[in-house]
Amino acid sequence: MTSEKGIAVIALGGNALLQRGQQRTFEAQYENVKKTAVPIADLIEAGYKVVVTHGNGPQVGDDLLRQDAGSKLYQLPPYPMDACGAETQGLIGYMIQQGLRNELKKRGIEKTAVTVVTRMIVDGDDKAFKNPSKPVGPFYAEEEGKKLASLHPDFVYKEDAGRGWRRVVPSPDPKIIAERSAIKTLVEAGFVVIASGGGGIPVVEDGTQARGVEAVIDKDLGGQKLASLIGAEKFVILTDVDAACINFGTPQQRKLGTVPLPEMRKLYDEGYFLPGSMGPKVLACMRFVEAGGDEAIIAELNKLKLAVEGKSGTHIVK
Repeated sequence: MTSEKGIAVIALGGNALLQRGQQRTFEAQYENVKKTAVPIADLIEAGYKVVVTHGNGPQVGDDLLRQDAGSKLYQLPPYPMDACGAETQGLIGYMIQQGLRNELKKRGIEKTAVTVVTRMIVDGDDKAFKNPSKPVGPFYAEEEGKKLASLHPDFVYKEDAGRGWRRVVPSPDPKIIAERSAIKTLVEAGFVVIASGGGGIPVVEDGTQARGVEAVIDKDLGGQKLASLIGAEKFVILTDVDAACINFGTPQQRKLGTVPLPEMRKLYDEGYFLPGSMGPKVLACMRFVEAGGDEAIIAELNKLKLAVEGKSGTHIVK
């Protein structure tokens, strides 16, 4: 290994765990994780202190289906969403720990990966709680959706783009990572840390007491908060495209290379990045640089080391 460099927070996209059209078995996901471990190990071998964060959307969706089936077939009381978030953080963390540790051992690198089940403190008065908008879990026929809404008056069910009815939950803005000091201590001690999975488990604080809430935090915004709070130099969002683009999907499509923050802010404000796609990634990157980070990068998973070296991806700088 080369001499130690700074902290790099790597935010894994969904393709790191599941490819489009794949069966959602544990075996398929772990095979993908083993491949994902290779470029992350390249970065560790280059001397970076690496922290990994990840999404958990499909896994939480499957967990909610299991809860639904268990309550119907066996009268098992379903777990709340914050508990499902904790379960999937542990599951995905285990897969990444195993895959990454095995890859590092193959290279003769003695570094241990650890997972921190991470809570994200949000504001109980966040306006998102008054306007649930994030679809989660299975689709239901209209009649069943309305029936569930009557059985669970605290839940909100809405029709989702003609595909059926789904439960929708708030998506509040992340504020503070409860375990930030522990994460930073582990990183400084030389561990590879996996944290803030799925954006973190959303909790609100009532005086001295914290409680989980039925909500989902955007994973990229949660990853940015993680990167900023632990003082990372680089924040890298990995996805299935090799750069952010303007006029995406048109003949005028153009990849963005190195972009100063004010220029990226202008493009963002002009609506070049869609809310359900590249928009949250660009917003998270801008927030990281605004908070003092050196550089935020959007890049393709297999080009991670090249991106960190400035040879690929979109780079947002001051």
